[in-house]
Amino acid sequence: MYVFLVISITITIFGNLGIIISISHFKELHSPTNLLILSMAVTDCSLGLIIMPYSMVRSVERCWLFGKLFCKIHYSFDLMLSVISIFHLCCIAVDRFYAVCDPLHYPLKITISTIKKMVFVCWSLPAIFAFGVVITNSHVSGVTGYEQLVECFNLCPITFNKLWSLVMFFTCFFAPGSVMVGIYFKIFIVSQRHAKIMKSASANMTEISSHISKQKDRKAAKTLSIVMGVFIMCWLPVFITILVDPFLNFSTPETLFDAFNWLGYINSTLNPLIYGFFYPWFRKALKYIAFGKIFETDSCLAKLS
Repeated sequence: MYVFLVISITITIFGNLGIIISISHFKELHSPTNLLILSMAVTDCSLGLIIMPYSMVRSVERCWLFGKLFCKIHYSFDLMLSVISIFHLCCIAVDRFYAVCDPLHYPLKITISTIKKMVFVCWSLPAIFAFGVVITNSHVSGVTGYEQLVECFNLCPITFNKLWSLVMFFTCFFAPGSVMVGIYFKIFIVSQRHAKIMKSASANMTEISSHISKQKDRKAAKTLSIVMGVFIMCWLPVFITILVDPFLNFSTPETLFDAFNWLGYINSTLNPLIYGFFYPWFRKALKYIAFGKIFETDSCLAKLS
């Protein structure tokens, strides 16, 4: 278990660190979209650095070894960073929506200033929500036996009462998830429509061009299906468990709940693979980083696209 989780944490930290260094160093990558990806990478890297190692010890040892106060701090940052990561995925979907569905007005609507406001909302609202809920203990109000688990059994359980389980599910997963599904479905439909218009407008369309267009359609569909598939696969089980567990008198086995929680963490491990390795510029940037070329003079001006 330790070996598997250490590998996951290492990929999470260094995968997202590669994106952070790439976008920060190379001036060609200083775009509104990449600023969103940079902010999400900082979130996921922070999750790997300050949350996952302590959660690993809790999961393997079946005991919280770091004290009651740090349990609250860890719980707050865990909740905050997880929700921030989900909100960033939603904002990236909005950015792609305008890029594909309204390309002429995209530079006017999605500016650096707009992205900064998105990033501020993505960080501030989850922070207020997470620390407010955990510090006031409102998430466990009315939950019988929670204090005994913390005080007597040295546990730091992930627990929400009926009210906050509903709030968590609909606010932190269902709402942003529905927005993402709707946006990506719209993007896919518009992309197909654009392809058909280009085909009909070109009287000299050759068979090779038609084949390339079909390949691009399939690639777009594949990319969108991977994005949504990974998001739903990673987060749906834990949020469904959070939703139904209070209504089942907290009968979900601790091991199962912990596994679902780690599946949510794994989304931060996979994000750099999906949003990074799918871009050719990221693979080129990694070569610069791996071979130390970023320390060369004017390396920040290198052409990656």
